[in-house]
Amino acid sequence: MMLRGFKEVHKDHKKKNYPTILPVRGDVGSAGYDFYSKETVTIQPGEQHLFWTDVKAYMQQDEVLHVHIRSSVGVKKGLVLSNSVAVVDSSYFSNPSNDGNIGICLKNTTDVLVKVLEDERIAQGVFSKYLVADEDNALHAERSGGFGSSGK
Repeated sequence: MMLRGFKEVHKDHKKKNYPTILPVRGDVGSAGYDFYSKETVTIQPGEQHLFWTDVKAYMQQDEVLHVHIRSSVGVKKGLVLSNSVAVVDSSYFSNPSNDGNIGICLKNTTDVLVKVLEDERIAQGVFSKYLVADEDNALHAERSGGFGSSGK
């Protein structure tokens, strides 16, 4: 039985035709799984860029993957996640519109050009359990779309 982990999205949903690197932890004491850029991009001051990883995450129904900026990218390069902390729900895995492809949007908070290299570690994902409220009443029984669709 598979509990949690990462897989490459189906070829029909890949955004970049480059080899995919599945997230890995830097060492046995690391909580986060590092996500890699699949492209070299220069981000203008104040601008943002959406990096498609071509990776999807599977997990238990009561788990979530939180995606955070790597401290080296935030501190040394001045890049932040445009949505602060990304939340990847268990229902996002293999959804019909993008197969669960995880996108990481980085924003340049500096006044200089910032270059992100192909195969550079840009973010880290941490799996965790979550709780639901008494008498929880979800809006939908199932997810119907991909990126940004659960609020529709």
